Amino acid sequence: MLSILARPLADEFFLFNLFRYITFRSGAACLTALVLSLVFGPMLIRWLRSLQRQGQPIRTDGPERHLLEKKGTPTMGGLLILGALTVSTLLWADLRNGYVWAVLFVTLGYGALGFADDYLKLSKRNHKGLPGRAKLLGQAVIGLIAAVWIVWLGRPPLATSLALPVFKEVLIPLGFLFPVFATLVMMGSSNAVNLTDGLDGLAIVPTIITAGVFSVIAYLVGNRIFADYLQLNPVPGAGELGVFCSALIGAGLGFLWFNAPPAAVFMGDIGSLSLGGALGAVAVAVKHEIVLMIVGGLFVVETVSVIVQVFWYKRTGRRVFLMAPLHHHFEKKGWAEPTIVIRFWIISMILALAGLATLKIR
Repeated sequence: MLSILARPLADEFFLFNLFRYITFRSGAACLTALVLSLVFGPMLIRWLRSLQRQGQPIRTDGPERHLLEKKGTPTMGGLLILGALTVSTLLWADLRNGYVWAVLFVTLGYGALGFADDYLKLSKRNHKGLPGRAKLLGQAVIGLIAAVWIVWLGRPPLATSLALPVFKEVLIPLGFLFPVFATLVMMGSSNAVNLTDGLDGLAIVPTIITAGVFSVIAYLVGNRIFADYLQLNPVPGAGELGVFCSALIGAGLGFLWFNAPPAAVFMGDIGSLSLGGALGAVAVAVKHEIVLMIVGGLFVVETVSVIVQVFWYKRTGRRVFLMAPLHHHFEKKGWAEPTIVIRFWIISMILALAGLATLKIR
C-alpha cells in the first residue's frame, strides 16, 4: 500500500523513491512484522491465558514430561504471526500484484481452518479438534481456488508446467492437472509444518529459514536480468512475494521470542497450517515446488515418519519408531528437548543451502 501512495511523490522527493525497490520494502516488511510481534505479543499471551485457564490439551499418549512441563501453556499463538504478517504485507507489498493476494488468501484461509481446529480442541478439552476429512476438504477447496488463480496470473506454458531444478530447459507439462498438483503441494506443506510443530521452537525456525530462501528465489525469478543470468524461469510479478516472505520472517522471529524454550505460548494449528500453506503457495507461484521439498526437507522427513509408522503398524502391529512424528522418537530415546530442536535447526540450515545451490547448478 505504501508503495502505491509513495509513487507519485518519488520524482520530487528522493526518499520516496526507495519505495520502488523490493529490497527496501522487504527489509521494512521484516522489521515492521518483528516490531508488531514484540509489541503486541505480551498482550496477546495475557489474553490467551485468561481464556485458556488450563492451556492447550496435552496428549496422554505422548512423552510423559509434556504432561508436567507443558501443562497450562496457552495455544493459538499463531494469531500473533498472522496478524503481524498480514498487516506488514498490506503496508509494504504492492497491492496491485495478484500473487500477493493469492498467497494471502491461502495463508488466511488455512489460518481459519487452524482456528476452528484449535477452538474445538480447547472447547472440548480434547487434542483431536476438527475432523480430519473436514480439514482436508477445506484445505483442498482453498488450495484449488488459489492454484487456479495463480495459473491465471502466469504465462503459458510455464503456468501449467512443473519446472525441475538443475535441468534448466526441462518443463513437464501438466496442463489441467497442474492446479491439482499445486493444491497437493499446498496441502502437503501445510500438514507437514503442522506435524513438525511439537516442541518449543521446532517448527518456527525451519519455517523462517524456508521463507528466507524463497524470499531470495521470488526476487530472482521476478527480476528478468537475474533470472536470465541464473538461467531460471522468469515469473513476472513474483518479486513482490519477496516482501511477503520477509514479513513472514519478521513475524516468525517475533513469535520465536515468546516460543523459545520454555515456551510462553504455542503456535497452534492456526499458525502451523497457515504458515505451511503460505510456503506451499509461494513455491507454486515462483515455480520451485521441488526446491520446497529440498529446503523444507525436515518437514518432509517428519511427515514420512508418520506415514511409515501408521503403515507398518497396520500391517504388522509393530512400530518402526518409538513414537511419531520423528522428534517424539528422539524424546522417547532420552534426548533433551533443546538438543532435538537445535539439531533439527542445523539440518534445516543445511537443506536450505542445498536448495539455494540448485539456483546456480544448471
